[in-house]
Amino acid sequence: MDETGRRTARRSDLIAAAAGVLLVTAAVLVGRSIQDADGSLHVHWPPLLASWYPHTGPGTPAAVAVAAAVVAYGPPLADRIRRRALLPAAWAASLAWVFSLALIDGWGRGIAGRLTTKHEYLQAIDRFQDIGAALRGFDDHILIGSPDNWPTHVAGHPPGATLTFVLLDRIGLGGGGWAGGWCIVVGASAVPAALITLRVLADERLARRAAPFLVLAPVAVWTGTSADACFAAVAAWSVALLALAATRSVRLPMAAAFASGLLFGLTCYLSYGLTLIAFLLLGVLVLARRARSVPLFLAGALVVPVLFTLAGYDWWESYRLLVERYYQGAGGIRPYSYWVWANLACTAIAAGLATVAGLRRAAAGTPGAVRTLRTGTAHASQRLILLTLMAFLALLAADLSGMSKAETERIWQPFILWLLPAAALLPTSTRRGWLTAQAVVALLVNHLLWTGW
Repeated sequence: MDETGRRTARRSDLIAAAAGVLLVTAAVLVGRSIQDADGSLHVHWPPLLASWYPHTGPGTPAAVAVAAAVVAYGPPLADRIRRRALLPAAWAASLAWVFSLALIDGWGRGIAGRLTTKHEYLQAIDRFQDIGAALRGFDDHILIGSPDNWPTHVAGHPPGATLTFVLLDRIGLGGGGWAGGWCIVVGASAVPAALITLRVLADERLARRAAPFLVLAPVAVWTGTSADACFAAVAAWSVALLALAATRSVRLPMAAAFASGLLFGLTCYLSYGLTLIAFLLLGVLVLARRARSVPLFLAGALVVPVLFTLAGYDWWESYRLLVERYYQGAGGIRPYSYWVWANLACTAIAAGLATVAGLRRAAAGTPGAVRTLRTGTAHASQRLILLTLMAFLALLAADLSGMSKAETERIWQPFILWLLPAAALLPTSTRRGWLTAQAVVALLVNHLLWTGW
């Protein structure tokens, strides 16, 4: 591409980012009008589940310092750091970013108290003293009118989600502090999982270019502290292990395939909507052009469903009842006509302007990338584009289903993770500028709003 072409592409990147800003602005203005008129959106600061609450906190200096450090040193360090050090360094940087953002709200309100509210999983731990009985009777408490109906998040997920915190409690890590710390530490591990996937499906160079954008993402505001961050990591490691198995980039590829299936089965029992991670897993197989790992993957994927079924839990009946509860008023009255596009505004905020610009480049390169699928001649950036495309298709399916209306800045973390690497397609000379934009969005959201859940 000549200099004129590069200037045009950069101008198009800025136009895409501006379009993202306009989408968010429209979602704020239209949403405010609807919410003021009839309250049907059930969010105080549409399109986000948040309230206007300008504040600072103990995490403010740390968050600013982490952002400045990643912007200044992230790109060159990611390019030069030893291969073995890249993954732990990215995980550590992500932890620093998530923890510092969460601590803007303070330890209690930002971390320890997040998972202890009346809607959250920890409210139901005492009802799992007999785990077998709780699983067998789980469906009896989903509907709003049922006796002792489950708290919102317990009813809204398969019991694997609640069992995570029950088991933490059983090993002596009970309470909101341990639960919040668990979600942050495990959630941040999604970053190295994504880097492993990029390394084996695209190449080392693109993985390194993506690393600072995976770390300094606005979605980190919701990683600390929500159980969805933990779900995102489990799903991400399922994708990473399948990528290692399918490309035979690990010593025991069949064991990796089985472990990938095991984690995918667990993912489906953490959140109903994460069955859509199958889009990404399919994308991995298409890019690797090998199906040898599929039988062991499927064998692994059956383990968790079989165990839950034998324990007396019916996933399909539970999901049917959840849909009924949803349209009883637990989210179902929210207008689809607004949320079907406002959800994408939530995604633009959580993914950040750099991701929006990167997706513009991915969209431009999609036709060529798809054409290379037949011949298997896709180069690294085209492989990255195809992986990003599969993540976007999963997100789009969740959006069009109508079961994702609002709160998607939190709920869609497992899909947003795989959109972030699109920023690696942006020119090297602009990386610091785009990273600054990412940090500014996260800091503004966390300091100006009190985010929900």
